[in-house]
Amino acid sequence: MNKPKIVITHWVHDEVIQLLEQSCLVIANTTRETLSREEVLRRTSDAHALMAFMPDRIDDNFLSKCPHLKVVAAALKGYDNFDVDACTKRGVHFSIVQSLLTEPTAELAVGLLLGICRNISAGDRMVRSGQFKGWRPILYGKGLYGSTVGIVGMGAVGQAIAERLKPFRCHMVYMDPNGLDLVKEAELGLVRQRLEMLLGMSDIIITAAPLTPDSQHLINCRTVQMFKPGAYLINIGRGSVVDEAAVAESLSTGHIAGYAADVFEFEDWGRHDRPSVVNPELLANHEKTLFTPHLGSAVDSSRRDIALEAAQAILSVFQSNNSK
Repeated sequence: MNKPKIVITHWVHDEVIQLLEQSCLVIANTTRETLSREEVLRRTSDAHALMAFMPDRIDDNFLSKCPHLKVVAAALKGYDNFDVDACTKRGVHFSIVQSLLTEPTAELAVGLLLGICRNISAGDRMVRSGQFKGWRPILYGKGLYGSTVGIVGMGAVGQAIAERLKPFRCHMVYMDPNGLDLVKEAELGLVRQRLEMLLGMSDIIITAAPLTPDSQHLINCRTVQMFKPGAYLINIGRGSVVDEAAVAESLSTGHIAGYAADVFEFEDWGRHDRPSVVNPELLANHEKTLFTPHLGSAVDSSRRDIALEAAQAILSVFQSNNSK
């Protein structure tokens, strides 16, 4: 019997390929670059399974050109770039990796928070420039101790962030349509607030919300004016939860003291009106910003385990079909 063909759109560890090759024909992307949509379609046109990643966009048009596809295993948690309804209608299994991205993403959130609030990047540039002549009363920032941190979105990542911030002895409030129970709130040291209250009282705001029609541009020209003057904003959820143009304007006026982000609007392929680049005015505010290139889950062992779980999801579908 011919082996089922599996396409892997992005680089994965050798262990992942070796696991799949035991029973499948694997067409892997061995580079560290993103293939064009046309190339992914070419490779997948006769494939039975696809392991997809953040830059991929799977919709009904894509599926219509891949008639043999039985399963799409997304090696990620946030799946707004994927049309799950289209997969369901065409009988294509769709899976995500629920838990393995939580811890590394929460770690990066704390890293970005400390980096922007304590002027770590600006300090590094000063030392490298040769201008550092010893201590001076400069680059004073915002410490965590005694500050109020507002977390927008209290899913698994939001809770993991709160767990890591608790030892810093800051005050934490959160907003989520689905509140935690009182026991969990007490355990994490959280108080639930409406968005307007959270924005107005927080020294530091972290957006950890998924991208939905309700959360797109939740931070916008109107809501950014509700920020406490001099507040810092950190975005590790989805780029389009934040209106980058509104934040750039607020940084220019000084209403927001700093913005750190690991995610950007142009990455949200599910938006038909998505920008093609990071907002140029936002990039120009280099003294008040700190950016990382979507490193939320970029821990080597975590990425290996995420791809392995996606591979197991593919194999489970084939094993289930063979047992019928």
